[in-house]
Amino acid sequence: CPSPLRLLFSSSSSFPSSSPSDVSQKPLSLVSHSLEFVSLFFCIQINCVTFPLPSVMPDQPEQQLLKPNEWSYCDYFWTDKKDPQGTPSVGGFEVLLQKQLKGKQMQKEMAEFVRERIKIEDEYSKNLSKLSQSPLAAQEEGTLGEAWAQLKRSCHDEAEVHLKFSNKLQCEVEKPLLTFRDNFKKELKKYDHHIIDLRKQLASRYAGVEKARKALADRQKDLEVKTQQLDIKHMNKHEEDIKKARRKSTQAGDDLMHNVDLYNRAQSKWFEEMVTTSLELERLEVERVEMIRQDLRQYTTLRHETDMFNQSTVEPVDQLLQSVDPAKDRELWVQEHKTGELRPVDMDI
Repeated sequence: CPSPLRLLFSSSSSFPSSSPSDVSQKPLSLVSHSLEFVSLFFCIQINCVTFPLPSVMPDQPEQQLLKPNEWSYCDYFWTDKKDPQGTPSVGGFEVLLQKQLKGKQMQKEMAEFVRERIKIEDEYSKNLSKLSQSPLAAQEEGTLGEAWAQLKRSCHDEAEVHLKFSNKLQCEVEKPLLTFRDNFKKELKKYDHHIIDLRKQLASRYAGVEKARKALADRQKDLEVKTQQLDIKHMNKHEEDIKKARRKSTQAGDDLMHNVDLYNRAQSKWFEEMVTTSLELERLEVERVEMIRQDLRQYTTLRHETDMFNQSTVEPVDQLLQSVDPAKDRELWVQEHKTGELRPVDMDI
């Protein structure tokens, strides 16, 4: 927010301080009240982070979006999110991090899905290969027997197709998903620790500001009391007490300014790192989605290839089925198994 404390202390320098009587005319408790008023006028504090009031926010050019029309992470996750269940509020960065962690979990589950598909394909391949060696209907003869034998061979060929599909799924889909997820996890952990440390530093600096503010208020109250107790008969003694109280109040004000400066530096650092880190999380999310999209496209490509190869295994069967001829089969069978062409005749006496 705009430097209310600097404005305050520059304006408070107009308070007369040359004599106790001047001080009595302008009680320094006004400084404490003015500090609270100016601070509240310019900004509010939410979990140790200062924000402009909504009433003055439109007038501040620094509140313009960093990446307009892009719905970028760096523009929409500065304040903490209240939990409707009453638990402590969740920081904006934590919301972003949970989104990334959810994406990582979804990627893991996708890899598990592909792993299950691989198991199914492996089992299917084994069963097809076993079925192709079955002796069932092995004694079928003729053109139908040839078609039947080709159908069994096609089961073996199809088993090979599904085995290759399984191997390619593992190498070209499952493995890339898991590899990217592991790298993704390392990146998230690094950013998480960095931002948490900066937020802790910011909270510590804010506590320092509050402590210094309280000390200043106490010093100002002490100065006001001494000023009100001014006794003309003991002017010299009271002047010394007031000067001492004023020095302590001034020192407390300097300490407060110093702590405010440290806080603003910490918040500035946190702000810069939040922008950088949120953009990195945005980049990682884009990479994750694009990577999964490419993996799933590879999955569909392999499925199309599998369908094409499976189709090629049944084409010879189709061709032989078109050649099946019951009359031809009967001819071949009769020629091989006939017992004689002479037919019986009536008995002649």
